[in-house]
Amino acid sequence: MTFDEQPSAASSPARPVALITGVGRSIGIGAGIARRLAASGWDVAFTYWTPYDRRMEWGAEPGAAASIADELTSVGARTAAIEADLTDPDAPARIFDEAEERLGGQVTALILSHAESVDSGLLDTTVEAFDRHFAVNARATWLLIREYGLRFRGGRADAPGADSYGTDADAPADASGHATADSGARPGPHSAPRPPTGRIVALTSDHTVGNLPYGASKGALDRITLAAAHELAHLGVTANVVNPGPVDTGWMTDDLRAALIQGTPLGRLGTPRDTAHLVDFLCSPEGQWINGQLLKSNGGAAS
Repeated sequence: MTFDEQPSAASSPARPVALITGVGRSIGIGAGIARRLAASGWDVAFTYWTPYDRRMEWGAEPGAAASIADELTSVGARTAAIEADLTDPDAPARIFDEAEERLGGQVTALILSHAESVDSGLLDTTVEAFDRHFAVNARATWLLIREYGLRFRGGRADAPGADSYGTDADAPADASGHATADSGARPGPHSAPRPPTGRIVALTSDHTVGNLPYGASKGALDRITLAAAHELAHLGVTANVVNPGPVDTGWMTDDLRAALIQGTPLGRLGTPRDTAHLVDFLCSPEGQWINGQLLKSNGGAAS
């Protein structure tokens, strides 16, 4: 199901396309990232899966996908909201097919903010729960990154014809994309006439005790994403992992919230906006030199 109330492509300059997974709730981190990227000039395709929210304690948010899509279009983004079950190994290809068809171009940035997260420990985790966590958090991450790598057409600094790569993102350039001393143009790595460069950013967690299948599968997500920084380098793609730390999106108890605030030097919890600002930077021309990193954006919270 796709909500595609979009401004005409002919009425506005071309915008790069970001695909963001796990955007099922308006107060979630994924929605915060979608808002930030839309405001920064991206068109946004996003996925959600209502049955997951429905079985969690917070419940499904009626109309969330349509509401989020409306917010994004209000700042000029074309949008495609795609309901997808990431336990299905065929879902990633379908997601990319729909995103490309609806938004009319290749996905430039892949933001992985989906998660299966049901608390259980070493002794009470079931095989079914363990497998489901790995199917969503690890296998789907691999399949989405693989699909992205198979489809993305870009280039890196030493690729033929890409000699303008590696210049300062703030340096002016002439009509051919080469840096000049007096031009006012500022083409970034997502802009013509340079070959496009891509971005992969995955959200992770270091929470494992009492949350074994979630933490273990997120550890696998880390390794898969960081491998992409090397294996997709020939495409001009950077890949990074972001640990947002404790972000209260409605799942915390009062006691847990108080304890986490106490352990954070800045005296507050993280917000979706905090995470979104870092992701936005990593996806920008200025973020092109950050690659293969696991970045903590947690206000100094103790691990």
